[in-house]
Amino acid sequence: MATVHIPTPMREATNGAARVEIEGATVREVVERLEASYPGLGGRLVEDGQLRPGLSAFVDGANVGRRLRTRLQPESELFFVEALGGG
Repeated sequence: MATVHIPTPMREATNGAARVEIEGATVREVVERLEASYPGLGGRLVEDGQLRPGLSAFVDGANVGRRLRTRLQPESELFFVEALGGG
């Protein structure tokens, strides 16, 4: 199972869990399973079939941007990172 690191502002959907284990062959499958396990979380990650603007996905340390078709290994680590604003 992939280890998914949940952004701090979204952890209320996972009852405060910073990491969850989810099966999935692609980022999209993981998001779908996150939504099934934690209703509402998928909608905070995906909009109109792609990652929401301002979010990027990192798989095993590589920035895969907003590509939901990115393949995962069973032991992959997936991070969803929100863009920082300010100046």
